Amino acid sequence: MKHIFLAAAVLAAPLLFSVNAPAAEPMRALIVDGQNNHKVWPKTTQMMKSYLEDTKLFTVDVATAAPRGSDPNFKPEFGIYDVVVCNFGHGAARWPAETEKAFENFVGDGGGFVVVHAADNSFPDWTAYNEMIGIGGWGGRNEKSGPYVYTNNEGDLIRDTSAGRGGNHGKQWEFPVVVRDREHPITRGMPVEWLHAQDELYDQLRGPALNMQILATAESQVTKRHEPMIFTVKYGKGRVFHTPMGHAEYSQECVGFITTLQRGTEWAATGKVSIAIPDDFPTADRLSSRKYDE
Repeated sequence: MKHIFLAAAVLAAPLLFSVNAPAAEPMRALIVDGQNNHKVWPKTTQMMKSYLEDTKLFTVDVATAAPRGSDPNFKPEFGIYDVVVCNFGHGAARWPAETEKAFENFVGDGGGFVVVHAADNSFPDWTAYNEMIGIGGWGGRNEKSGPYVYTNNEGDLIRDTSAGRGGNHGKQWEFPVVVRDREHPITRGMPVEWLHAQDELYDQLRGPALNMQILATAESQVTKRHEPMIFTVKYGKGRVFHTPMGHAEYSQECVGFITTLQRGTEWAATGKVSIAIPDDFPTADRLSSRKYDE
């Protein structure tokens, strides 16, 4: 009987050790779009979808509103997602009231939110949205919207309440991004300075700027001050990642943008970042882009 028991144990052992723990389910991301003053938006939505899916951490759906006016049928089921990425733009019509409320509840209750480029031009009259994005531009934003927010050359945060419009940019160019917070999960491991591909450098953004943390800046050729390029906002229990970068397809082909989007989206969804800085990440004196293959 002793020999039979040992033989059975030996035969069973390979089975016991060959069983792997089930892989974690991918997180669910939703990109919302449909109205944007940037005509390239259908392509940038697909680019961002591809970039997120490339991480193997996300499955990505897209919810597209009608091309004009408030769309009564725009009612994404936010609650089934871990994170929502906004690719709306300047002039976008407000969502139905129940959709806006559902989204406010989603983020406030702990959902992740990602704001890319012209999404901070959207919905100037939606109070909760402006609290979520921290700062934005255009759409009539002015001193009533909140302060300008930027850093000085020493990296000190400036909240400037002077009068003036919100939102501006100079000509597109390849500009250096300066990492201000090297310990945050999104920017940890990035070079202190790296070159971003041709893009619009938004300046003079203003808004409530509540619970906002600047992670990286770029010096505007217009204002001569360091404008936020990577930052986060806490809204209720939710985490918001915001980057004003990403104007066109060539801007989003920048490895710096791709990596920032991927890491920022993971952080918004989980509060942590597991995605590594890739070997081809740009440096202070070298641009790095990946041609998007549709």
